[in-house]
Amino acid sequence: MMRKKFNNSNLFWLALLLCLGSLLLLRPQDVQAGGGNSYPLGAEAFMVGAFPPPGVYLLNYTYYYTADELKDDSRNNNPVFDEITVWADVVRGIWISDFKILGGSYGQHLFVPFLNVDLDFKAPVGPQHKHGYSDTDIPYVIYSPFLLGHHFLQGKLHTAISLVDIYIPTGQDDDNLAGVGHNFWTFEPVFAITWMPGPFEFSVKMMYDFNTTQDDCPTPYGFNVDRDPGDEFHCDLSASFGLSKSLRLGLSGYYYQQMTDDDYDIDATLPPPVQDLLREDEGNRSSVWAVGPGIWYNYKNLFFSLRSQFEFEAKNKSEGVNVWAKITYAF
Repeated sequence: MMRKKFNNSNLFWLALLLCLGSLLLLRPQDVQAGGGNSYPLGAEAFMVGAFPPPGVYLLNYTYYYTADELKDDSRNNNPVFDEITVWADVVRGIWISDFKILGGSYGQHLFVPFLNVDLDFKAPVGPQHKHGYSDTDIPYVIYSPFLLGHHFLQGKLHTAISLVDIYIPTGQDDDNLAGVGHNFWTFEPVFAITWMPGPFEFSVKMMYDFNTTQDDCPTPYGFNVDRDPGDEFHCDLSASFGLSKSLRLGLSGYYYQQMTDDDYDIDATLPPPVQDLLREDEGNRSSVWAVGPGIWYNYKNLFFSLRSQFEFEAKNKSEGVNVWAKITYAF
């Protein structure tokens, strides 16, 4: 484990941070205190639990997120934070087989995300003592070897599970607070359900993330420290009304809650003030809600959706707005 030397420059910026209050640790999709935050919140919505028929499907997600508020443990704004902007494009392949397990269709999927992150602050922070950080990269590849979908009640109730979505890391830029690369694995069981009474649709996708150890995690205090990101629960939510067989209007959103504390490798090589700040950060669990309007449209073997979600009640993370555009092609 590598650490930066403690010098007069470090002392100056540490004093500035102490005066302004504790900054929060940063993750690729948004800004928050802890957890792995691997999953892009709100990625799925309408009819997410309805497993498609056997075949091959190609999906493309385009994502934009921006926020100019960073909430602390009391939901007050952090005075040093200025703005975060995230652009992403995610390619996903799904294969659904004719093979049945317990009456359900078996399949697999693979995600490849491409992210760009820009972070701005009102004072120099982090390992490079800068006002701004940016990065563009592939943070991880997501693979599930076991998908299973069921249909009940003459097509009114649908369920889908992934035994585990595996987030395979691609590495990280140790001195970049905006670095999108991951230096830890995430294992995420998934359960989704869709209920469609008449023209209405209600869907929930629930996930629980188990994160492994992250080596040399960059912190705002100018030091890289090993940490064990806390476990996380999150769910994507939607409700819609079918104006026709090919057009739906509705609402989508998400809920995120960090379930266990982060655990930093804090030892005597770190200055005592930094040790105190990291111990405080360990207990700052993140949470947020979001909701917003959306539209879904189907034309032959193409499926389109466009949604926006507005965050609220954020705690230990950024609070902003996102836009999701999704295209599905059925071969």
